Amino acid sequence: MAFGTYIVIAGYALGVLGRFTPEALTLQFTRGLVGWFLQVVLIKGLLYSLGSGEAPLLDIVAYAGYGFAGTSLAMLARIFWSYLYYFIMPWFCLCTGVFLVKTMKRVLLGGPRSYERHPSRNHYFLLFLAVVQFPMLFWLGNISG
Repeated sequence: MAFGTYIVIAGYALGVLGRFTPEALTLQFTRGLVGWFLQVVLIKGLLYSLGSGEAPLLDIVAYAGYGFAGTSLAMLARIFWSYLYYFIMPWFCLCTGVFLVKTMKRVLLGGPRSYERHPSRNHYFLLFLAVVQFPMLFWLGNISG
């Protein structure tokens, strides 16, 4: 649902900016799918490397799609006032990162755990997942035409 909203708002924003073409909308659609795929691969890879690879793929796809909600709202804010995007987007990146960290921590602690000698590795990987949201969501929010 958030991905569909992302595409509709991107098309509207391209139209408002006078850069709407079917090719530009196709580029946004492709960019969104590539970003979503990269998020899924990143989350699945991190869970696998942390020893908790049994999380269902559709759950991971759903978790990765949450970034589109904030990106859509930030793009909508950019239509009304272009500078508002640069205030709202970091907030949504931070919120998405915190959401993913808390959710992945629950996924990690919910399954059978191996007792490692270095549990701080989990924290570093989860921090990496949160930090990656900033460039990923800014890239998805960039409206090109």
